[in-house]
Amino acid sequence: ANEKKTDYRAELFYQPKHGYDRITAKERAALEEYAEAYKVFLNEARIEREAVKLSIAMAEERGFTEYVPGMALKPGAKIYYNNRDKALILAVIGKAPLSDGCVIAGAHIDAPRLDLKQNPLYEFDELGFFKTHYYGGIRKYQWVTIPLELHGVIVLKSGQSIRVSVGNGEGDPLFTIDDLLPHLATDQSKKPLHEAIPGESLNILIGSRPLRNDEGKDRVKIAILELLNRKYGMTEEDFISAELCAVPAFSARDVGFDRSLIGAYGHDDRVCAYASLAALLQVQNPRRTAICMLADKEEIGSEGVSGMQSAAFDAFLADLCASQNVPLRACYEKSFCLSADVTAAYDPNFADVYEKRNSAYINYGMGLCKYTGSRGKGGCSDA
Repeated sequence: ANEKKTDYRAELFYQPKHGYDRITAKERAALEEYAEAYKVFLNEARIEREAVKLSIAMAEERGFTEYVPGMALKPGAKIYYNNRDKALILAVIGKAPLSDGCVIAGAHIDAPRLDLKQNPLYEFDELGFFKTHYYGGIRKYQWVTIPLELHGVIVLKSGQSIRVSVGNGEGDPLFTIDDLLPHLATDQSKKPLHEAIPGESLNILIGSRPLRNDEGKDRVKIAILELLNRKYGMTEEDFISAELCAVPAFSARDVGFDRSLIGAYGHDDRVCAYASLAALLQVQNPRRTAICMLADKEEIGSEGVSGMQSAAFDAFLADLCASQNVPLRACYEKSFCLSADVTAAYDPNFADVYEKRNSAYINYGMGLCKYTGSRGKGGCSDA
């Protein structure tokens, strides 16, 4: 009669709890402060080059210095390695030797966009356009009739490198890609979604005003080149050595009456990159060396000298290990790495593509996806 009744449901069931039901007022205030800083990062870091530049500025404010191979590093030293202005590695040297391994957080700072081709500028029927090639897994229909910004770098014949950012400044012009009017799109509307907007039609409209007092061909094109020459000192040939891209011209904004969500371009994967960076910038005198790596080219397979398949990270850590006479392999064997990226949160509007029991949910904390890839886990490893 006095036997205690066991609440098996409470003890045995997995029962996730809504985040807003378990955080304190103090934690919520910290959450809001973090979210505001993240929005600033999203607005200022529109491409990977800008993410690297901004991250270095944030790091230098907190005592980080640029790493030079062979430099003396004591515990607590804060360093960063800039890989061609497109990828970044930051580290805080730990008290323990690197033979004990290090703690690594990695994420990518590139996002899908439209890259300008090497000879992009042309005039067609008295309108000026840029030819593009899409970068990463874009949904092409989402890129038409929206405002676009232009970002990147131009390298002149002199070797001078000029940063370009047009569209996110006060009074800046914007750009766009045309689409058909509804009553002219009968045939287009019959096509599958992925075919309705071909990649070859993603041409950015950049002007329509011809050069005055000129009776030659391509008057709009030459007028645009004259503007670019005046502002940047460039000629058409300089597009070949330029790296320019278009991104959506939307600032990060709160979504919903309750402002509970953030709508912005580039969440994938600046949401993880910013978290990794913000965490490392708070680290002081760790036991093991703490490292944050912000990589480029993830959207196209992590290739190239600034992607994770390059030797950049190995070379950086090998230099640190050599300064302590520790084999790189010994360091790796004892290290822990969190490779952070986004996963898809359950959306009831598209419930048929999710498995509810094993989906991530908004407001329930970090999303953990133990398997990705296709079919039999092809193309990935288990987490």
